[in-house]
Amino acid sequence: MNNDFLKYQAQTSPYPLGMEVSHAIGSYIYDTNNKKYLDFVAGVSACSLGHQHPRVNQAIKDQLDKYSHVMVYGEYSQSPAVQYCKLLVENLPESLNKVYLVNSGTEATEGALKLVRRVTGRSQLISCHNAYHGNTMGSMSVMGFEERKQVFRPLIPDVDFITFNNEADLEKITTKTAGIILESIQGGAGFIEPQNGFLTKVKKRCDEVGALLIIDEIQPGFGRTGKLFGFENYNVIPDVIVIGKGMGGGMPVGAFVAHEKYMDLLSHDPKLGHITTFGGHPVIAAACLATLQEVIETNLMQAALEKEKLFRTLLVHPLIQEIRGKGLMLAAMTSDTEITNQVILRCQDKGLILFWLLFEGCAIRITPPLTISEDEIREGCAIILEVMDEIQSKL
Repeated sequence: MNNDFLKYQAQTSPYPLGMEVSHAIGSYIYDTNNKKYLDFVAGVSACSLGHQHPRVNQAIKDQLDKYSHVMVYGEYSQSPAVQYCKLLVENLPESLNKVYLVNSGTEATEGALKLVRRVTGRSQLISCHNAYHGNTMGSMSVMGFEERKQVFRPLIPDVDFITFNNEADLEKITTKTAGIILESIQGGAGFIEPQNGFLTKVKKRCDEVGALLIIDEIQPGFGRTGKLFGFENYNVIPDVIVIGKGMGGGMPVGAFVAHEKYMDLLSHDPKLGHITTFGGHPVIAAACLATLQEVIETNLMQAALEKEKLFRTLLVHPLIQEIRGKGLMLAAMTSDTEITNQVILRCQDKGLILFWLLFEGCAIRITPPLTISEDEIREGCAIILEVMDEIQSKL
């Protein structure tokens, strides 16, 4: 299968991991040799309820028996999407009360960027150095990592950058600014949390000059940080949120959410201000609804914080300089990219899936399903420490 994978399927890097997947259930993925791997990555934070979660699977099957795609987004009233949007809004601040469903996080970013320009009539967008909001042209334009985007220029114009947690940079937000987009916790940069009320200060500056604040919750969202959304940890209510990944329990989806007075502008002057064929797909929406219900009706969010404590207690080793992040959005930092590479690759050999971050080469991604058990955490951490002991003995 790997030969055909490399021959017929476009690759994202020269050296894909190439595991031949047979099946997955709970916190484990199995290869075609029936070797099982404990999953500490969860599809890069997407499989929030693990693999083959019965509530999500059943919702998908039930909806398939009724209907799948019937009409482009926004024309027909379809129960899964309506129920989902209603439940989501009921669990958000009052000002975030209308949802636009799309197919992925990057598409949600595109919609949010268009929205703030439509609302304000301004063009300037501001993002952060080392930010990541997706990889389509608009999203790439607000990606703060030049190495990854230089060959694709020109991108969309009038984009500026600030440094996350640098309050002096907030003066760059002016009456020319349509919006600033920030991750509630910077993901690709190394799971960096806002400090000293940074997000609150950004929102205050936006209010002063009439700009809008977009918070990207694609990675932190849906319970991973102990709250439904990351921004709830930092005393701020954004004007727009962008969501995806863990939203669908492993299914492809995204959305952007704002006040109805803003979202309604996309329906006129011009009409069809943002359109999508498959956004709000009933099967996907059914999976989203089941996922959200499971997250808010159980103790998974509170448990994420207890599981974070367990990770921090167990992962003590001379090769680990610090553990960054919150809840089950964690990064173990080493001093050297080669050490990080060895840990990730050797752990996979021993049956534990870890992964990298986009821009921080020393980080080891630890973003397991919210449903992971304490015994599974102990099992995986023991493998990490065993591998680190082996690496340290040869330094």
